[in-house]
Amino acid sequence: MVSTSNFQAFGIADTHLNFAGSELTQSPEFDSPSTATGVYVTIHGHFYQPPRENPYLNVVERQSSAAPYHNWNERIHHECYRPNAFARILNDRSEVVGIVNNYEYLSFNIGPTLMSWLERYDMEVYQKILEADRKSCQRLNGHGNAIAQVYNHIIMPLANERDKYTQIRWAKADFRSRFGRDPEGLWLAETAIDYATLEVLVNEGIRFTILAPSQAQRCRPFATSDSPDPEWEEVGGSQIDTTRPYRCYLQDKTGAKDESRYLDIFFYDGPISRDMGFNDVLNSSHHLSGRIGQAVRGDHRPTQLISVATDGETFGHHRGGTEKCLAYAFVAEFPQNGWTVTNFAHYLSLHPPTWEVQLKPVTAWSCSHGVDRWQDDCGCAAGGGWHQQWRRPLRDTLNGLRDRLIEIYDQYGCQFFHDPWVARDNYIQVIRDRSDVNINAFFAQHQTHDLTHSEQVDALRLLEMQRHCLLMFTSCGWFFEELSRPEGVQILCYASRAIELAAEVAGVELEREFIFNLALAPSNVELFKTGDEVYRQLVATARVSLKQVAAHYAITSLFTTYQREQRLYCYNAQQLDYQMQRMGSLNLAVGEVLLVSEITREQTHFVFAVFHLGGWDFHCCIQPFSGRRAYFELKRRLFEALQEASAAHLMLRLVQSFGDDSFSLRDLFAEERQRIMGLLCHETLTRLDQLYTQVYRDNYGIMMAFHRDELEVPPELQVATEVALGNRFLTSVRALESESSEGRLSINHLGELEAIAKEAQLLRCRLQHSEVKESFERLIIQFLWRRLQDHDLGTIAEDLENLQRLIQLNYNLNLGVSLNQAQEFYFQYLKTHIIPLCLGYLQRNHQEIYVDLAENNNSDTRVAVQIASEGHTWQLHQIRRLLQLGQTLGLDVQEWLNLLG
Repeated sequence: MVSTSNFQAFGIADTHLNFAGSELTQSPEFDSPSTATGVYVTIHGHFYQPPRENPYLNVVERQSSAAPYHNWNERIHHECYRPNAFARILNDRSEVVGIVNNYEYLSFNIGPTLMSWLERYDMEVYQKILEADRKSCQRLNGHGNAIAQVYNHIIMPLANERDKYTQIRWAKADFRSRFGRDPEGLWLAETAIDYATLEVLVNEGIRFTILAPSQAQRCRPFATSDSPDPEWEEVGGSQIDTTRPYRCYLQDKTGAKDESRYLDIFFYDGPISRDMGFNDVLNSSHHLSGRIGQAVRGDHRPTQLISVATDGETFGHHRGGTEKCLAYAFVAEFPQNGWTVTNFAHYLSLHPPTWEVQLKPVTAWSCSHGVDRWQDDCGCAAGGGWHQQWRRPLRDTLNGLRDRLIEIYDQYGCQFFHDPWVARDNYIQVIRDRSDVNINAFFAQHQTHDLTHSEQVDALRLLEMQRHCLLMFTSCGWFFEELSRPEGVQILCYASRAIELAAEVAGVELEREFIFNLALAPSNVELFKTGDEVYRQLVATARVSLKQVAAHYAITSLFTTYQREQRLYCYNAQQLDYQMQRMGSLNLAVGEVLLVSEITREQTHFVFAVFHLGGWDFHCCIQPFSGRRAYFELKRRLFEALQEASAAHLMLRLVQSFGDDSFSLRDLFAEERQRIMGLLCHETLTRLDQLYTQVYRDNYGIMMAFHRDELEVPPELQVATEVALGNRFLTSVRALESESSEGRLSINHLGELEAIAKEAQLLRCRLQHSEVKESFERLIIQFLWRRLQDHDLGTIAEDLENLQRLIQLNYNLNLGVSLNQAQEFYFQYLKTHIIPLCLGYLQRNHQEIYVDLAENNNSDTRVAVQIASEGHTWQLHQIRRLLQLGQTLGLDVQEWLNLLG
């Protein structure tokens, strides 16, 4: 007789059931009681990255420090955000026995700017996060795990009142547009709070927030008839009892407590939260469960909440692999202890506060000096031993700029909007969706009259000026020890863009005064000395003009076939005319392009000519379009000069037509410049490959002799061998991927790869290439998806065997190919298709299994068996082949193989 737990492990009867070691245990089944009893556990993850987008291009550019990933968002995504959406539960052989979406059990906030990036970069993970909130709502009486966060992580006590409101209103609107509900709670950047911030939260309908225990001053139980005026308990040294929620009241105009206006507050357990980040608590779910158990009060109280809070990036990025610890704790360890996994909103609905609290005046969780970390040389930093004397001048300089921009916005905004500040609060609608339809709807709601196109451009410039004014206060700019770090440079870039937009609308010059004030900010780096040099060297040089965008388009057009309309970063490039001619090694392209900004609707009509003299030598000229007749005359004269095959003559014509101002390869945006550099190197690399291959072939026998005698191969020969074999391997991988687009893995190319791999192993060569790794990952997941969707029983066995050969190649060569997505897809297919096939086969051969399932009222499993029994008739060897593929992918399917015999 076969136990139903074997089927439940993979979600046939209940998708919340997973392995727990060799046994199976049930994950939390919340009954959503009307009153809270027992121990409740909430783990809160604050997921956040500072906005990293180039203010001109609206994309995150390459960050070399994040290698091998493109940028830090990508790196942390692959180490943390995605692993938590697909957290593995492993057996003692490191095989996958369960996959858990940790966001279904974590209380979490994800910064709006990070969510926008996730939405663009990985829609699957983005949807898993939204799905997790929906499922937690269903499980917890409508209270989802997600809470909001102040929009771009500014320190709220240091913001003016308008900025406080806009930050919260943008946060609420962004949250509502994603999660389909209003947020109940809101995470404050660095948990920084004062009573002015608390009042704004209350006015905006936020029910609760989460603070550090050190931020409480004193507390007391609510008044009762027996105790109408209970005494206050001083808890300023972090002594507050964190197992209950508290109510913090505002005062009325007389200074008395206003019992109708309050914010509920949860204080997380400080010691456990610190241990999660800095000790071994997350090394195993047993450690985590034991540490939480130490905090459970044994005073027979009917209910208590053990809550911890930490940076969400702790789970996988700061502490590699710890998302697995969380997953097992959620579905096994905590339920075994009888603890209920919940979130703050759900617990609050079951157990509202019975105590009130008063807060210290101005506090944050990462600074023991109030909020001085973001305005003074208080000593709080991330290390390095440097001073932070630059913080106060930077804060004062940005505050001064903000106040000047307020004057400009007030003066010019009333020309376009009924209420400029209401328009700013609602501008989040446009930030979320910059389609023409949505922008037009925004204007229809807020404009004082039907705005002309130029008025719309200025109105959008003003709003963007305000957006960048908010972005320049992102907290990370002050968090670390030095102004010239990327975080400090980033907020100065936002300030620079705001200054530029103000100049375009109002014609004011604010930069000179801004730079003068930055000179008061001393840098720790000798190269810069003061903040004005940081600005000149790292910020001013990073500006992007529309002419530069046009030059980028022109130069890249020599290597890219552009459509009539082409999106170029945050610009729409409309190609109105284009002609290219080659004369020997000389290339000339002349054209006209209309650039339209998706952000401000600003548009400029340019004429360009780009002359490629060969190699790295480019000469690109740009000027505004001045008329059709002048443009065609320009084209005629330039192409006539090209026919003479004289580079000097053509260069003279370019200077006569456009002037001395020109652009070269180094003026391209970094991503495209690097791509074109690779293309320009291709011919040289091809010649080198031929040379190395010849050296390898001529010296193959000598190398084998070195290996036979166990001698070290001369490095020149070893390099030649690795280059030759590496390029052969890469060529074969490209050919395999090309032919596999038809849905079959080419046996010839696969055999060739295996032969090259064997040769490389024999000669002790490493075949490492990023393109090989990426191609293998694409091949595996694409082919797996095609094969498992195809029920052609005549070919699937052979195809799966070839897929296993491909995966085995990765193991043999230690290519580092990630099988995560393949595992995730196979695991889902295992639950929905393969196990029903196994059940169908077993039913046909072992009737007692079906009886056992029926006796256990496992209706879902009976349906699965029925489905598996209908349609295609799978043979035992075919089912076993499917299961063996799972073994190759690293999943635990041994029980099913054993059952099938």
